[in-house]
Amino acid sequence: MATTSASFARFSVISRPSSDSSYVLFNVAPEPEPPIPVLEKAKSDVEKVFSGFSKTRNNLTVIDELLLYWNLAETDRVLDKLEEALLVSDFGPKITIKIVENLREDIFSGKLKSGNEIKEALKRNVLELLTSKGSKTELQLGFRKPAVIMIVGVNGGGKTTSLGKLAYRLKNEGVKILMAAGDTFRAAASDQLEIWAERTGCEIVVAESEKAKASSVLSQAVKKGKEQGFDIVLCDTSGRLHTNYSLMEELISCKKSVAKVIPGAPNEILLVLDGTTGLNMLPQAREFNDVVGITGLILTKLDGSARGGCVVSVVDELGIPVKFVGVGEGVEDLQPFDANAFQKQLDMNAEQHRVDGKIALYYGTSSWERPSIANVYSIFR
Repeated sequence: MATTSASFARFSVISRPSSDSSYVLFNVAPEPEPPIPVLEKAKSDVEKVFSGFSKTRNNLTVIDELLLYWNLAETDRVLDKLEEALLVSDFGPKITIKIVENLREDIFSGKLKSGNEIKEALKRNVLELLTSKGSKTELQLGFRKPAVIMIVGVNGGGKTTSLGKLAYRLKNEGVKILMAAGDTFRAAASDQLEIWAERTGCEIVVAESEKAKASSVLSQAVKKGKEQGFDIVLCDTSGRLHTNYSLMEELISCKKSVAKVIPGAPNEILLVLDGTTGLNMLPQAREFNDVVGITGLILTKLDGSARGGCVVSVVDELGIPVKFVGVGEGVEDLQPFDANAFQKQLDMNAEQHRVDGKIALYYGTSSWERPSIANVYSIFR
């Protein structure tokens, strides 16, 4: 059945169908014309994502140079150089070989007859790898309030900062946010999250004693969120090495404690990974996924890394979607990931793609056209 989604600022759960034939999950006011500031903000999102991958894009400039005067006799040399460029950008050997061999087959079968056609085929290959698993890159928040999002990861990956930036982004969309300081191991973690709560204007639940368990803090926060009508509870957790099995077991306790309050919660378990580690992030992701079932990834520090190709490998290897990327140190530099935007990084002359007048911040069965970039979240039954 069709559903209607809109800003959390205007929704309330209802229990019976609306008067029309489609089942409406939320009581939504008539969709107004999108205000100009929203579109301007969305255009800024595109520019941030585009510039955030600049170091990776610089690694790939050789592609344009190779294909500019391409001819069939130089195919092997060109593909060898292309393979090298993809490996340097951390696409990984498996993905690189798959892409290059697909191109080689299409070239010698006569499907690709020019440098421009090869470049477009390369972009299509990357896009297919990012989308073939069918995973949703938007936040899947269900139809009950509050939605619960757990943020997990290793020490130093940027968990708490990512949570704060996500809260800032959602708060600006009118979402009522409650933070939960579930990092009970690191001494300054609660203080850091309290600063983010003050900065974003969000409420926060912290441990009542030094010996409080993370699971009890999260349970208390979700109860408060449920009783006081919050839209989303953002749950911070302690950083832990994926090889520390006792701490990994604690994540299971946290997940169970949340589910006792709201069956089916958490709606999302987002793993924060340091983008500068490149393909070394794969073992971390596998372990966390095996323990708690990761639903999405946040890749941080990609603006300082030339290894952006790891995005493709992570998605292809694990089948877990990248939902957000960190492309800077600013509070607005946590950007929704979009496969179309990423594959355009392979087009060095794609300046025209940096600003798209059709972009919006949310989509659904409204009068708006679905955005090509900057999907913040969507709501499904």
